[in-house]
Amino acid sequence: MIKNRRVVVTGLGGVSPIGNTLKDILESIKNSKSGIDIIQNFNIEDFQVKLAGEVKDLNFESYIDRKTIRRMDRVSIFGLIAGIKSMEDSGLDLEKVDKDRAGVYISSGIGGLQTIEEQKIKGMKNGYEKISPFFIPMAIVNLVGSQLASHFELHGSCICPVAACAGSSSAIGEGYRSIKDDYNDIILAGGAEASITPLGVGGFSSMKALSSEQNKERASIPFDKERSGFVMGEGAGVLVLEELEHAKKRNAKIYGEIIGYGSTCDAGHITQPDSEGTYAAKAMENAILEGEIEKSKIDYINAHGTSTPLNDKYETIAIKRVFGESYRDILVSSTKSMTGHLLGASGAIEAIITLLSMENEIIPPNINYIVKDEECDLNIVANKYMEKRIDYALSNSLGFGGHNVSILFKRWEE
Repeated sequence: MIKNRRVVVTGLGGVSPIGNTLKDILESIKNSKSGIDIIQNFNIEDFQVKLAGEVKDLNFESYIDRKTIRRMDRVSIFGLIAGIKSMEDSGLDLEKVDKDRAGVYISSGIGGLQTIEEQKIKGMKNGYEKISPFFIPMAIVNLVGSQLASHFELHGSCICPVAACAGSSSAIGEGYRSIKDDYNDIILAGGAEASITPLGVGGFSSMKALSSEQNKERASIPFDKERSGFVMGEGAGVLVLEELEHAKKRNAKIYGEIIGYGSTCDAGHITQPDSEGTYAAKAMENAILEGEIEKSKIDYINAHGTSTPLNDKYETIAIKRVFGESYRDILVSSTKSMTGHLLGASGAIEAIITLLSMENEIIPPNINYIVKDEECDLNIVANKYMEKRIDYALSNSLGFGGHNVSILFKRWEE
């Protein structure tokens, strides 16, 4: 078994509040376009929370037949479509791939929540033994990745790392390690989420995590002093990870290289991040250590930046712990300002945005940033994208339960 193989990203696919194609996602970034608007998925009349980042203009039947759609929750539909898009983008010919060494690592924070709600109502009305026989496979979290594995007949590892809002970054990191350590040659890695439902919004609202701001330009405002909670988003992101020589043999387009992965746990409060940022910092440090680069080489951090008072403050503390006084030299933004918070899918969408930004030599903006917070005094790329080459970028994800993940990307050059 060969250790320390190099891992590159050769395909990207996403469905998101800011676009369902790579072109649309990139244009949204360049135009500082928000995907946050009034919730359409259910009646919000009795809800304080009115805004979310919903997926728009996505024709499911362009990718999946109608019968299959009826047997899938929205979360699996998003995941399968993003996976199909990523494989198309990669140009992989599955007839020439060893499918025993091609796997799927897809996360979701909550899974088929809409199905759970709908079947609960049916059970109360008609009796629980008369609910859909597809209820369980539609609801359980691992079926998102299983649907992708079945669609492409991939027989390598099929794993669903559930780590709340750090889930899809965990999937990318663990997929990277499985290729690096010679267990697989190809991994479809990422996550999906579809929790903009009455129960999802109600649950996060009751714990005071969501913003009830009704001005969509002041709702998701990471690192802004007036931030009051996150805005829920939905969608999916899937990256095709591939061993470098495997990719080069087929002349694949390479978006970037993954060179480091850090994963830690605060092991403290069930929802509140560590106030010292100790283990979020350790995740970044471990990613940089694995990447064997100097900290000073980091050009950009795609921050977790949820727009909650505590997350943004403590993530700032964590970044300062890692970089010391040089933290001011590193450009930072949270693209949740545009997408909202996709929970278990957030890290995957943010990884896609980071790689597109590296390819196009831009820094994505932290939009609707107006009121500076002295406790979040990072070098924020405010409101408009910046033209700049990125050689090394970190993408951070922090999740309920104390999960911390950081992925280190390197610009691809021959």
